[in-house]
Amino acid sequence: MPASQTRSRARDRNNVLNRAEFLSLNQPPKGTQESRSSGRKQSGQTAAAGTQNSSPKERRQSQQLPEEDCMQLNPSFKGIAFNSLLAIDICMSKRLGVCANRASSWGGARSMINLLGITGHGIPWIAGTLICLVKSSTLAGQEVLMNLLLALLLDIMIVAGLQKLAKRKGPYDISPGLLDYLTMDTYAFPAGHASRAAMLSKFLLNHLVLAIPLRILLVLWAFCVGFSRVMIGRHHITDVLSGFVFGYLQFRLVELIWMSSNTCQMLISIW
Repeated sequence: MPASQTRSRARDRNNVLNRAEFLSLNQPPKGTQESRSSGRKQSGQTAAAGTQNSSPKERRQSQQLPEEDCMQLNPSFKGIAFNSLLAIDICMSKRLGVCANRASSWGGARSMINLLGITGHGIPWIAGTLICLVKSSTLAGQEVLMNLLLALLLDIMIVAGLQKLAKRKGPYDISPGLLDYLTMDTYAFPAGHASRAAMLSKFLLNHLVLAIPLRILLVLWAFCVGFSRVMIGRHHITDVLSGFVFGYLQFRLVELIWMSSNTCQMLISIW
């Protein structure tokens, strides 16, 4: 042990770097250590002050940002399925829009398709109902016509409200007509013509005695009116299908709030 200690001491003496003039090379300068330690302390203090000064909402947002990024990078199965169905709906609606403009494949039949759409518009039906109501002389006929007028007004208001909420545009950039502006039918979802055609066909089938061929023609008319809106490029397929559903629900609503004959006579006398 003494021999080894003497040997190590001799090595330290012989080492040139252990001299006093070279000791500063082996050790880092004190200024750098102090600056590093002070920088770390200042950064830690600023971070702590930032966390203390930040509001709870900012802390929650900073904690929620990674989760939102993960949700965007890993969408759910429902989101993927919904986007896929929406893309299929847009693609199929554009392909079926064969009368969207004059240059389309069926552009020559656009005027006829527009005429078919006018048969499902609200303004002609309201005007016809009022004319029939004036000329009607039976209490049963006036009761049916008054409730039909109520159904038409409800259809216009409900469809206009839903369209204002959804604000979905059609597959083609087609400006609405004058009658569409009058009934506030300016957006695509739901299709007002489809809902009106479904409601009217169900109403007439339920309250009028019609032969079987007329009943079949009435149902075909409703489907043709709805499909014509896709052909001219005003609505998507889902807009028309949802319009049929809302039309049936409107019919059920009118049946629930059906006005009696006395109520109809009172309203007619006021009018």
